[in-house]
Amino acid sequence: MTLDEVLVKEISSIVGEGNCSTRIADLYTYGFDSSIHHHTPDIVVRPRTAAEISELVKLASREGIAVVPRGGGTGLCGAAVPINGGMVMDLTRMNTIKEVRVNDLYCVAEAGVVYDRLNEALAPHKFFFPPTPGSGEACTIGGMVATNASGMRAVKYGATRDYVLGLEVVLADGSMIHVGTNTIKNSSGYQLERLFVGSEGTLGIITEVILKISPKAKKAAMVLAAFDRLEDAGKCVSNVISVPLVPSATELMDDICIRAVNKAVGAGLPDVQAICMIEVDGEPEIVAKELKVVEEVARRSGASSVQVSDDRKQMARWTSARKSVMSALSRLGDQLVSVSLADDMAVPISRIPEAVVAFHRIAEENQVIVGTYGHAADGNLHTKMLLDPCSEDSWKRGEKAVGQIFDAVISLGGTVTGEHGVGISKAPYMMRERPDAWQTMLTIKMAMDPKGILNPGKLMQWKGGIIRDLRYPCRDLCSK
Repeated sequence: MTLDEVLVKEISSIVGEGNCSTRIADLYTYGFDSSIHHHTPDIVVRPRTAAEISELVKLASREGIAVVPRGGGTGLCGAAVPINGGMVMDLTRMNTIKEVRVNDLYCVAEAGVVYDRLNEALAPHKFFFPPTPGSGEACTIGGMVATNASGMRAVKYGATRDYVLGLEVVLADGSMIHVGTNTIKNSSGYQLERLFVGSEGTLGIITEVILKISPKAKKAAMVLAAFDRLEDAGKCVSNVISVPLVPSATELMDDICIRAVNKAVGAGLPDVQAICMIEVDGEPEIVAKELKVVEEVARRSGASSVQVSDDRKQMARWTSARKSVMSALSRLGDQLVSVSLADDMAVPISRIPEAVVAFHRIAEENQVIVGTYGHAADGNLHTKMLLDPCSEDSWKRGEKAVGQIFDAVISLGGTVTGEHGVGISKAPYMMRERPDAWQTMLTIKMAMDPKGILNPGKLMQWKGGIIRDLRYPCRDLCSK
């Protein structure tokens, strides 16, 4: 819809003229997140308070305007893309850390607080908020709750949902509710705070979060194990877990990712079929013991070489190399770019070897390049596909491979998204994964948002394929 001048002025009066825009450049910019999708909104607003959000949502409800909440724009599945136009609500001005109460094991932060900034505030107290998303320098706490984000340390420390004690939320009619408590334990009725975790802005707009926090480990160390067979790297992950030993992180990279990172950033990683970076943390004496166990398991699992380090700079270099995979892959081929198709899934830990082998087989069958990497100790794998964005045939082969990859994941007892959320890119596959549950999700959505204004068309409301509304210059090739 096109907003008339009177309506734009009313919106501007709520947030201030400088925090409301219908300029073409702003609208185009806010049509993206970090996914493959793009759609231009009708207006962008940047509220500062929950009260302003409440008034904006009341107006949107009255006028039938779609409202799409947005944090740092780091989502990889299109959850913040305004697929039906309407109002994009940028929450990054809501960036106050209101309380840090280490004696009560919680902190209170507005939705727009950046993950890394929160941990900087917690560091002097020797505490942290552990999920460790790869986009921690930019992603916001509200976005993390909305997608149940996590990262490399989820195997030991858990995902965002494990830390959400309470929320302040603006509902679809503009009313404001507080759910959850300030306490570590809570059995007072429905756990409504959990309902909003992973809801991706479809049930309400998260404005404030009460988070449980954890003490930081005193020491960490890492093993980098190289493997001549991808399957052996996958087996190493499950072998470490079955010791039993729960590492603080385990990152896997296949040969495609290794070549890309070595070419792009000169990482100097071993030229092998796969590597595992396995981190342990805790008390120094425990770290020393666990490090020896991990090294032994890696060699027993078939590692051709093993490097061990407790030097923070060396560990940071290894971790940085792993985090550069997504951007590095786009430099591997002249005509190809790295796209977020089938980019996030999770399987039972013991099924990782089967999963990574299946991904490579599917890539070969469809003549596409797929790099596999991820937080393997919790079963969470990522794939990045290299496609020619101006080739319709390339997109078609990619989409076929995506379907086969997710079919393989589901057959292994896995899920199509471990940490990135659903948005658009995973929507048809989530419904395939959960054939007896998505209708219940839709019933909850309709009950809480009867006018359908909150992030419409996402998750179980998505229809059709995913190669639509692409962000690439030649996107009209695949817009049907």
